[in-house]
Amino acid sequence: MHQRQKPSTPEHRSDPAADGGALSMSHNDSRSLLNFSQLMLSAGQIKPSPALKHSKITYFEVEILDVQSKKQICIVDKVPPAFTILDVKHKFHKACPQWYPSRVGLQLERNGPFLKDSINIQSLAVSSIITLYFTDLGQQVGWTTFFLTEYTGPLLIYLLFYIRLSTIYDQVESRKNFRHPVVHLACFCHCLHYIRHLLETLFVHKFSEGHTPLKNMIKGCAFYWGFTSWIAYYINHPRYTPPSFGHRQVSYAALAFLMCEAGNHFINVALAHQTNSGNKTCFPSPTYNPFTWLFLLVSCPNYTYEAGSWISFTVMTQTLPVGIFAFLMVIQMSLWAQRKHKLYLKRFYPEVRRKAAMIPIIF
Repeated sequence: MHQRQKPSTPEHRSDPAADGGALSMSHNDSRSLLNFSQLMLSAGQIKPSPALKHSKITYFEVEILDVQSKKQICIVDKVPPAFTILDVKHKFHKACPQWYPSRVGLQLERNGPFLKDSINIQSLAVSSIITLYFTDLGQQVGWTTFFLTEYTGPLLIYLLFYIRLSTIYDQVESRKNFRHPVVHLACFCHCLHYIRHLLETLFVHKFSEGHTPLKNMIKGCAFYWGFTSWIAYYINHPRYTPPSFGHRQVSYAALAFLMCEAGNHFINVALAHQTNSGNKTCFPSPTYNPFTWLFLLVSCPNYTYEAGSWISFTVMTQTLPVGIFAFLMVIQMSLWAQRKHKLYLKRFYPEVRRKAAMIPIIF
């Protein structure tokens, strides 16, 4: 009996082994399930592989070459994707202190346009290395300085002729001849015109980014200052003759001049208000102000009013220098208006399609 029961012992021991094996199998399954869940979680974290891949190109290298010789000037390294062209210019200035950011012109191609300062550097990237061509734009001035200098000169020059300096006119003849009222009115209108320009430059206009070459300011000053000297010399001369139709011609022309000046100011305020509000998705619409109703006919009413001011001033004073200056101003403003009108057609085609550029009659 004892010997028969002995073989049963292994069978009885094999059951706990089998149970233990089952427990170990279930434990291994739970561990494998845990490992699989951890793998799934880790896979979920690794999923945004593009971000990891993008992190390898966190910085760009900007190679700057001379536009003429194609020789490398420097390499601006560690440029973040959020940097703009203006930021690159500042880093370029640190590497080459002789070139200020305002006189640095960067191009994507040798014969291409200059890149605006607000362009994001990532939008230009095809690889981690960006090649740009450098052009020295020369000495630059800000737009505010440009217009303040251009408009201050005519204001002061005209006043010098108005007081009839002894170095300009003969004093005996100046005391002898009586000044016609139109001479005083012309001085008031001329000063009002340039004072308005100066105040709008300081408090109304919002100029675009960048600068302009110093030579442009010199040419603008030579044009405005030179013509002002010629105009003021004739109008304030002791032998100046009043307009042919007398008081009626002067009054109507002066009234038209003041209306054009007021219209020009209100148009500039409307354009500045649109820029400040950030609403550039639609063309400026006329308001309750009647001076802004010209927006219904032309796309550049500020140039229309500016031309009207100088034509009215020509009729009021009836002098050849003013007529020549007004003629040249109308031609120049017509070119500016056509250029802006083309840009408006691209941005606001349905609203600008039936408008003229500057002269309401010509569509």
